[in-house]
Amino acid sequence: MHPSHPDISLVIPVYNEIENIELLERSIITNLAGQNYEVIFVNDGSTDGSTVRIKECCVRHNNFRALHFKKHAGQTSAMDAGFKHAYGKYIVSMDADMQNDPADIPKLLEKLHSYDMVCGWRQKRNDPWIKRISAIVANFIRNKVSQENIKDTGCSLKAYRRECLQRIRLYNGMHRFLPTLFKMEGFTVTEIIVNHYPRKFGKSKYGITNRAFRAFVDLLAVQWMKKRKLHYEVDND
Repeated sequence: MHPSHPDISLVIPVYNEIENIELLERSIITNLAGQNYEVIFVNDGSTDGSTVRIKECCVRHNNFRALHFKKHAGQTSAMDAGFKHAYGKYIVSMDADMQNDPADIPKLLEKLHSYDMVCGWRQKRNDPWIKRISAIVANFIRNKVSQENIKDTGCSLKAYRRECLQRIRLYNGMHRFLPTLFKMEGFTVTEIIVNHYPRKFGKSKYGITNRAFRAFVDLLAVQWMKKRKLHYEVDND
């Protein structure tokens, strides 16, 4: 079940976050009270019991629903599936680990009145120091090569206009470059400061070793796309 015409769709990839699902559920309900919204959990092949928790949550609320992958496919696939199944005029993506704050969602949505995409900027990150340092380095390299100025490309908390998002085609790993992909289509992008909390339950799915090389390869692909983008104007006068 889902609202016939929700204003907002929350797309939340979930991979082994059993201890965070009910906490996230309660936080969303509290912070979006009075809003016409739906929540789409995209269960990315969880093996820790998250599937049962998600199903229980969807039984409790008719505006919560879920997509269940047969096997783990990765965050980009989960986001893409959620985007394609969203009914809302505005779409918000966020992590399920309770490090993003649903209280920030109204602020992102407010900015969508002026922009096509709004990115969260975790100005004060609550992560282990090695993860913070690696994020700073990765962000610098990413901006340098792609000629961008996004302060926090890795923050999953983002809001999008539905009609713009439908123009974007994602490939594996490309969720990190959504601001650039939006700008390539001529859409407007901005950032706002959002909260970031330390992880209390579960384990981080990303580290330096399991994403640095792949992220760099993806970055080169985006650089190639920007250089090869078609630019022309038709003059029939």
